[in-house]
Amino acid sequence: MKVYKIETVQHVNASVEECWDFFSSPKNLQTITLDNMSFEIQDFDGKRMYPGQIITYTLKPLLGIKINWVTIITVSKENQYFIDEQRFGPYSLWHHKHFFEPVANGTKMVDIVHYALPLGYLGRIMNTLVVKSKLKTIFDYRHNKIEELFNSKVLVDNQID
Repeated sequence: MKVYKIETVQHVNASVEECWDFFSSPKNLQTITLDNMSFEIQDFDGKRMYPGQIITYTLKPLLGIKINWVTIITVSKENQYFIDEQRFGPYSLWHHKHFFEPVANGTKMVDIVHYALPLGYLGRIMNTLVVKSKLKTIFDYRHNKIEELFNSKVLVDNQID
């Protein structure tokens, strides 16, 4: 099984507490997911993130084909990091770490995803042809949406000065 890695870093003009408040709510996943993926949470207990929390959702990542995905929060340390893992879904492995670090003028957020696809050699071909670029599109969208949600007000304020 070939394991791939994606790592993104983003600086946010908000405190760690403000970032945690937003990202620790599974309800906000839909806000930072592409509309054309038809992301819908099917079940979660409505609570803030905690270890052992199960989140089930559906989405249409490719060709309008609806898939079910079940995620579990395996580790969570308030205002510092959390890890979500796919339990059922399209990947053989999906392990997503989210880190929040206070820095001057805000928060440094780091996402590290390790993933693997099923079907051996065919999965490697699919990663090269489709999956890698689709994941880049998804994470680029998230980056831009987070910029819009957290950083655009400060940019506008700075232009006024």
